Amino acid sequence: MSSHPQIDPAPVIGLADASPGSDDNSDIFEWYPRYQSCQRYFLDHAQHSAPVQALSTFLNIRLPFQRQPHPIFNSTSTPSNQPSPPGTQPSGPPPISLIPYIRRLVATGMDFPGVLHGFFGDDWGSGVGPMHEQERRNYLFAAKSGGWASVKKDYDIPPLETIPFLRPLQGALDAEIEAAERSWSEWLAMEDWMVGPRAPDIMHDSSSQNSLPRSARS
Repeated sequence: MSSHPQIDPAPVIGLADASPGSDDNSDIFEWYPRYQSCQRYFLDHAQHSAPVQALSTFLNIRLPFQRQPHPIFNSTSTPSNQPSPPGTQPSGPPPISLIPYIRRLVATGMDFPGVLHGFFGDDWGSGVGPMHEQERRNYLFAAKSGGWASVKKDYDIPPLETIPFLRPLQGALDAEIEAAERSWSEWLAMEDWMVGPRAPDIMHDSSSQNSLPRSARS
């Protein structure tokens, strides 16, 4: 008998139908190269530009090249933070997440299209757009579930990168708020264990319409 664990390929194959956005049906494998493009732009260009450096300082979040003891200066940095050897091609950008920067922009009301373009480049809409949309919804959830101090704590990056201020969600559209409220109702149902076969009939009926009656939102 082999000592190596067997890997079920089904979940991996299923990723082809998964989506990085909650309401988007795009192929995750089509999305990922665009996200990598945003990573490369952020690392190679944005973090070295004066506007991004100024805004990041104002929002109290360090850029990858400022992080010690492991700064990342560009997308060709190796895990040891040294440039790739001549003649070699890196397999992809260093493992740096863009989500902390998206979160900081959303919570401070700085997530304007021009700012997102400045941080993440021409592909920001398809590369980080789904994540930006979800983080806006997360921020609405955080604001609805806790007070100012609780939300601030959630968006601090301890010990030094605490968020300097919070702003209400900027430019919220009715459709965006309605989608967030539908999702919020689903979370309330989960907290009460009213999901799946345990959900009351009224919730089964409303789930087909992707909404809940107003009485179920209390």
